[in-house]
Amino acid sequence: MAETLASRVGRIVSGSVHALVSAMENASPDLILEQAIREVEAAADDVRAELGREIAKKHLASTRLAEEGRRHEDLIEKIEIALREGREDLAEAAAARQLDIEAQIPVLERTLAECGDREKELEGFVAALQARRREMEEELQSFRECCASETASSEEGAAVGEPSRRAERASSAFDRVLEHKAGMPGGKAALSNAARLAELESLARRNRIRERIEEAKARIDQG
Repeated sequence: MAETLASRVGRIVSGSVHALVSAMENASPDLILEQAIREVEAAADDVRAELGREIAKKHLASTRLAEEGRRHEDLIEKIEIALREGREDLAEAAAARQLDIEAQIPVLERTLAECGDREKELEGFVAALQARRREMEEELQSFRECCASETASSEEGAAVGEPSRRAERASSAFDRVLEHKAGMPGGKAALSNAARLAELESLARRNRIRERIEEAKARIDQG
């Protein structure tokens, strides 16, 4: 069964690059990260295309709803004119047309609401994929820096060209990068970053509390 757009985005956003690399032991972590970033970009393009279709569908539904609303209002006037002229048959025809319009309006309104909800959902998908891409790009940059550090610190004259030694160093560096990203013990940089995030969360919570208090004060003043 084909993978839905929502499940695809969920898999990409929640997936572990480390697990992907571990499952492909003979592949370079560097190449796997680049491939994963390309998948994120492809998924984002597909979401944007779907978003464009939803926006067009929403526009058509909105236009049709406005047109039907104008026709309904116009028929009210025509019914009155027909009755004043003694043409009850014409008034009945206009009233019948009104009933047809009234039967369609709820469907158009529901379509418009569904398109609006879907548009918001897809916009959220795009934002999530963009965030995931930034994380992956940071992981790739950190991985490359770790690899460069490992190469620079290796003993002079060691068999740097041996594929097995290169793969071992790359895997070790990649593990350290993902440990930092997961918040696992990994040195002063990881601890400092965690402290900043905790401080930011505390600040956001205080702001939410203050907003709640201000809203309550405003309600009391209005009462």
